[in-house]
Amino acid sequence: MITLRQTPDEYRRRLPHFQKSDRPLFVTFRKLVRDPLPPQARTLVLKHRLRDHGSRMLLHAAVVMPEHAHLLLTPLRDYAGWPIPLAKILQLIKGASAHSVNQLLGKKGPLWQDESFDHVLRSDESFAEEVEYIRQNAVRRGLARVLEDYPWLWQGP
Repeated sequence: MITLRQTPDEYRRRLPHFQKSDRPLFVTFRKLVRDPLPPQARTLVLKHRLRDHGSRMLLHAAVVMPEHAHLLLTPLRDYAGWPIPLAKILQLIKGASAHSVNQLLGKKGPLWQDESFDHVLRSDESFAEEVEYIRQNAVRRGLARVLEDYPWLWQGP
């Protein structure tokens, strides 16, 4: 039997996940149950995305949709100089936001699917395209007429 050793740049669930040091990642994760998050819950979820900005990651853009969320982030390095694993960043974000939303809604149990979709961005052009995708997501879905009307969108400098 061959055992593969995971590097800090890789982790597996059902899909492989790769993380390149100092490269931005586009991440999408979905609710476990497809019922939409109410507005107050989306506000809490966005607040949890912003909490680790500057400490564990640089958050470039984020949007919280009724059934899923998109993030564009670059993991930072820990005190020893190692990139903070994406799995840890997502565990903290998803766990804290699930706890807050469950408390708000009077529910228990998981809020988010275990698996997420993510990919490493390879160019500045790709970065600009992903930022625009996040910015226009609510408009494309018909949740806002213009992106400024959607309060659960955040874009960094």
